[in-house]
Amino acid sequence: MIPQYASALLISDLHLTPSMPLTAQRFFDFCEKDAPKVEAVFILGDLFEYWVGDDAALQSPFQQEVKRALATLSTKVKTYYLHGNRDFLIGSDFISKTGMTLLQDPSKINIAGSDYVIAHGDALCTADVGYQVFRGCVRKPWIQKLFLRLPLHWRRSIANHLRSNSGAQYQRAPHSLETLTQVKTNVTNIACAAVLRDQAGDKLIHGHTHLPAHHHEKLQEQEWQRWVLSDWDLDHPESAPPRASALLIDQDGVRYSNLIKT
Repeated sequence: MIPQYASALLISDLHLTPSMPLTAQRFFDFCEKDAPKVEAVFILGDLFEYWVGDDAALQSPFQQEVKRALATLSTKVKTYYLHGNRDFLIGSDFISKTGMTLLQDPSKINIAGSDYVIAHGDALCTADVGYQVFRGCVRKPWIQKLFLRLPLHWRRSIANHLRSNSGAQYQRAPHSLETLTQVKTNVTNIACAAVLRDQAGDKLIHGHTHLPAHHHEKLQEQEWQRWVLSDWDLDHPESAPPRASALLIDQDGVRYSNLIKT
């Protein structure tokens, strides 16, 4: 039985971290004021900047604060979570203590009478062959078990190293390769078409790419709509305009809801 509700809000890619307090505060406000207005909330991954194990959260006052906000939200509205590429190690302990329900990536949901396929989006970026090889490796259960047995400070060091390398990759990319880099790290029509065929759907919602937009797409005889969720960042106005939005679905249709306070 797929989740079925009259209204829902969908968010992703908040990358919550203590170093981004304005973004974090907007999430806490979202949980308290915005989210309870609908029947269900779907978080499509990368809620945190990184996650190195549920045991690490016990030592993080910030992650404990987020956990409490989610637990309170889950008493007011049904809340679902889907793993992202930054927080795929979120485990059953954290999920159970927040009251959320973990969904597989991808999953089908029904909101206001229409079916939607939801995904984080990283698995759809099939032009980035190197990343897909890496993703396939780190998602293996035995690899995850080995990683989670490492001392906590080792795990944090590895996570920070991977984050630094990821950021440096794009900072070093020549301007002439900017378009090529965007294509490589974006979803492909072939991957989107395949997941929609597998899920028997024609409406796809995902995050990951940080390129919010509504697309009408076609591959051969297959047609579909695709909505991309925004990332959130209210702490770095010097480098990019503030961003924070959700996708609202109800009887009036599908639309983006701007969550930036003016």
